[in-house]
Amino acid sequence: MTHRTTPPPRICPNCDGFASAAITLGGRDRHGNLRTITAHCSRCNGLGTVPARRLPEGARV
Repeated sequence: MTHRTTPPPRICPNCDGFASAAITLGGRDRHGNLRTITAHCSRCNGLGTVPARRLPEGARV
């Protein structure tokens, strides 16, 4: 018997797969390091992929 495979995850359309970005706040701290924050994509929660949608049986694409 053949096994059904799960469809591959789709790349998030909001972030194009680049789910996290380091943003500099400008300036440096007292140790000389850049001050940064990490921003995550709100749709995929920082994963870069969204689950594939399931189409009902017999539906046309």
